[in-house]
Amino acid sequence: MSKRILMVEDTEDNRQIIRDLIATTDYELIEAADGAAGVTAAAEHRPDLILMDIQLPVMDGYEAARRIKADPALQHIPIIAVTSYALSGDEAKALAAGCDGYIAKPFSPRQLLAKIRELLV
Repeated sequence: MSKRILMVEDTEDNRQIIRDLIATTDYELIEAADGAAGVTAAAEHRPDLILMDIQLPVMDGYEAARRIKADPALQHIPIIAVTSYALSGDEAKALAAGCDGYIAKPFSPRQLLAKIRELLV
């Protein structure tokens, strides 16, 4: 059975880049366009990994990650923050919110896939 990845990303261009990337793998992709929808999709689909944008409408990625990690049924799911927030301290903030990895945009597809594979063991 293929692993499921939930992508929480509000920008269509960024979703398309990740769609194209995941299409080259055998992972199944689920999408959510805001933080609240991401939390709902995580509970509904129980993905194997979550790619979480930080700057999101409705609920930001930090809060969405905190809510997912606060749910005993979901807290084991690794979350990779994929964000254009690449200032010093942002990675620590993402990790403090419960993210298991951090990738700054623009990212290299190879770098993102390597991080996905590292966490999907």
